[in-house]
Amino acid sequence: MNRRKFVQNMGLGTLAFSLFPEVAWTKKPSLFTVEMLTGKGNNLLKGTRFLLAEETLAAFEAMKAAAARDHIGINMASAYRSYERQLQIWNNKYATFTQEGISPQEAIQKIIEYSTIPGTSRHHWGTDIDITQVVTDPVRGSLNERHFAEGGSFYALKLWLNQNAGKFGFYEVYTNQPDRKGFKYEPWHFSYRPLAIPMLKAYLKLDLNTIIPDQRISGHEFLTRKFIRKYKKEHILDINKALLSFKNLSPTY
Repeated sequence: MNRRKFVQNMGLGTLAFSLFPEVAWTKKPSLFTVEMLTGKGNNLLKGTRFLLAEETLAAFEAMKAAAARDHIGINMASAYRSYERQLQIWNNKYATFTQEGISPQEAIQKIIEYSTIPGTSRHHWGTDIDITQVVTDPVRGSLNERHFAEGGSFYALKLWLNQNAGKFGFYEVYTNQPDRKGFKYEPWHFSYRPLAIPMLKAYLKLDLNTIIPDQRISGHEFLTRKFIRKYKKEHILDINKALLSFKNLSPTY
């Protein structure tokens, strides 16, 4: 499929979603290649410093403009992340943790508190962004829960997002629901639902047991089938339920 036809289909999909959110994306998952879903190749991304799917970027810019009208400045801290970049993040953390003297298995458990196995990140899709607030004083370690809590530098942003992000199709992925497993609470991580849901559906059709094994991944020998099965259930699927269904949650901007 050539690029022009793909973009046309994406535009039709957006219109269909706004009219019929339950059925708009029933055929769309077939458009996503394994490379797109695993961060190994996507020439349809847009942006300058940060890349996103064109549809996601348009929605983000609309949300950013709306926040600015309410005197809230939004920064994009992270967006698309390639397989190679995720591999670098994983291996750096693995080296750091194991050099501190903990076992490889413990290191992996610490990594997957916040970071994904290469090939499994939602950031591979061009649908997910990490958001912070423009503030007068620089904030070190900005992607930290305390900055989004009451009294934190980004608390005003968090309140605004709670009330408005869904209007633009964005939903917090890893919520602070006490019964949720998997990745820890990330008040900065939002996903563009109209595109992320069909991409997740397409991703779930892949065999993770053939995607995850990569000898370049530090500790790969511990990523067993049993581990992968639990990881899929808790880290890939135990997310904000709004990102698992279209029901009654269409963007309104």
